Amino acid sequence: MIVEVEKKPVSTGAKLGLEVGRRMQPTPSESRIVIEGGKPLVGTIPVGGSKNATLALMAGVVLASEGTTHLHRVPRISDIATMATILRGLGIVVEFSESRQDVSIDATRLTSFEPEDQLVTRMRGSLQLLGPILARQGRVRLAPPGGCNIGARAYDLHLKGLSALGATIDESAGYIFAEAPAAGLRGAQIYLDKPSVGATMNILMAASLAHGRTIIENAAQEPDVEDLGSLINAMGGKVQGQGTGMITIDGVAALKGVDFMVSPDRIEAGTLAMAAAITGGSLFLEGANPSHMRPILMKLAEMGVVIEEAPDGVRVSHPGHKLRAVDVTAMPHPGFPTDLQQPVATLLSLAEGTAMVTDTVYEGRFRYLSELLKMGAKARWEGRTAVITGVNALSGADVEASDLRAGAAMVLAGLVAQGTTRVFSIHHIDRGYEHLTAKLAGVGANIWREDEHGMRVEAA
Repeated sequence: MIVEVEKKPVSTGAKLGLEVGRRMQPTPSESRIVIEGGKPLVGTIPVGGSKNATLALMAGVVLASEGTTHLHRVPRISDIATMATILRGLGIVVEFSESRQDVSIDATRLTSFEPEDQLVTRMRGSLQLLGPILARQGRVRLAPPGGCNIGARAYDLHLKGLSALGATIDESAGYIFAEAPAAGLRGAQIYLDKPSVGATMNILMAASLAHGRTIIENAAQEPDVEDLGSLINAMGGKVQGQGTGMITIDGVAALKGVDFMVSPDRIEAGTLAMAAAITGGSLFLEGANPSHMRPILMKLAEMGVVIEEAPDGVRVSHPGHKLRAVDVTAMPHPGFPTDLQQPVATLLSLAEGTAMVTDTVYEGRFRYLSELLKMGAKARWEGRTAVITGVNALSGADVEASDLRAGAAMVLAGLVAQGTTRVFSIHHIDRGYEHLTAKLAGVGANIWREDEHGMRVEAA
């Protein structure tokens, strides 16, 4: 049977237009990151494990009904801690090593099919629990997930994919409830109307324990999907084609725990690469995988940034002259990643000429530009497209991290701005960047954190 999974139209609400939209003003009583700009970043920074891959892998471990899985190179960020707490609430044993860079997960005694509402609503990544809990327990009940406010991120593709495997879906009473037939989920041929990473992962996990073969066409090709498929295979699954547009899954009766290394975070590496370029510095990104970063590195090279690949990482250096403005279109992998749209726009704000930045993935991801304007950037935007004209310099200001990647963009701007920049709502940054201020301070940035009373605290 071939099931076509289409995307329903979603109301996007009011457009931002060309003017600064309404937002919450940062207040001095909030904790913040403070930056004195103008210091070139020089040195080596180790790249941590992928945030998005780790969240998916932690969800994937729920599939293992025997043994303990040990994940290595786990990023020490708040989203990972939240996922660990969610899993513990399901009866799963989760233990971190002393360094918190390794986590052991024993899902043998999965006792619940209902993740805790308050935790689920904090984080979009919790949606990845739909497939594995449904496959293990035969049913799952989940509150609508939260995460960054970057526009509509409908999950209908997830639900239609699970429905194609035989699940009954009910979205009444403000919850997502899915139940497998008494005989279990059954494989199907599924076409995704768009290559959704989350939908691909949920279908992949549910299908790994389904009867028969599942084929996902127009599947997401992100390295995180490749990681998840490789984990399932290591646990005894039968997945082929992960990381390509067509994934084939032959369901098995059970999966067991294994040891697995998380891939390096290409988004963190890309952010740090842009930090080197925007400050006129040179950074070696230790452990970065250049094959995962190809669209990022090629776009930076097009701007004039010097890229040197090595077996153990990537060196990124400023060329010694002003960077060139280039158009950027964010799209699913292997295109330029939407999670680096905000940082690259910040880099373009100081480039020579005018650039057009288009985000084909999310329509509400330009809110941060209103903050960049406060620092002297020149930009206008509407819908999914922004036009950015480079200026000679940015000036420090109080700005807000409206979401995770917007926070990274504000930090980049602060690193090069004249004067002092204070970035508020930094809990967003902590969701996805491991010890960002400490890493930047270690290569020359004048950056620190202050608590809500304005007292300087240890870099983290």
